[in-house]
Amino acid sequence: MRRLNPILITLMILFFTDCAGKKEVKVLKLAHGLDISHPVHKGMEYMADLLAEKSGGKLTIEIYPSGQLGNERESLELLQIGSLAITKVSASVMENFAPNFKVLGLPYIFRNKEHMYGVLDGPIGQNLLIEGEDFRLRGLCYYDAGSRSFYTKDRPIESPTDLSGLKIRVMKSKTAMNMVEALGGSPTPISFGELYSALQQGVVDGAENNPPSFYFSRHYEVCKYYSLDEHTSVPDVLLISTEWWNALTDQQKKWLKEAADESVIYQRKLWEESEAESLKAVQEAGVTILRPDKSLFAEKAESVLEEYKDDPVKYELIKQIKFQKDESNN
Repeated sequence: MRRLNPILITLMILFFTDCAGKKEVKVLKLAHGLDISHPVHKGMEYMADLLAEKSGGKLTIEIYPSGQLGNERESLELLQIGSLAITKVSASVMENFAPNFKVLGLPYIFRNKEHMYGVLDGPIGQNLLIEGEDFRLRGLCYYDAGSRSFYTKDRPIESPTDLSGLKIRVMKSKTAMNMVEALGGSPTPISFGELYSALQQGVVDGAENNPPSFYFSRHYEVCKYYSLDEHTSVPDVLLISTEWWNALTDQQKKWLKEAADESVIYQRKLWEESEAESLKAVQEAGVTILRPDKSLFAEKAESVLEEYKDDPVKYELIKQIKFQKDESNN
């Protein structure tokens, strides 16, 4: 009987061992529309590194930023058919799949960052993450997307009365429109891409967004007043396709959830730094930063929350969040 060359045997063992190892690796594709400099993208990178470390390289994430695999809507559709594993959307987008997400976008539903984090990290936020499963979308975690505040061209906003007669650009959202109306302004839906020219041409008198968006959009070149009333704090949601989630083992799910949760802490720190850098930059560019009494705005916006009295489920959720807010004051 002919004996095989020992070197050949060794090479064959290494080849088949390598092939077997490769079969054990599961790769999750993550796509989103943000730039690689964005704090949320960096949070995702941190999660990917943690997952590779926790799993010993058996479960990994490949990230496709800047809309490489499509816009937000297209990424969601890819998740629903299982062609993509993970993506990021604003919590406001999730209203279309899990209506209770709407409460996270209500004005002054959160007292401050600490209260918001408590709600999102606690039972209320974690239960919301799984409410989109009927649409094949499961939430993994929330990333900080900051608080939205008003910026204007010709006059500062120091109280709700200063919004009277001003046309304020808002997203195409009923909640956002109702809020601006309640505060005394005139809501004007315009796409974000058209907003710079709309501000220049006087189509609108101002808009509202978080500090990094105000800075990176260069809207500070037109609007020289930024009033930090922080009326809404809508988080981003990291979603995984239920098709991919259900295909993971319990151990893989544990690795992924732990990596996601740990990345949240890292991302929040990055966001805080980005906000501070953005505010400093716009101030150096000649923008007046105002810090009005937020209670004046919250009082006027209370009517938006009271509209949900006819919706028992959402109104109960609002009360639960408010109760947690009151509890955090003790």
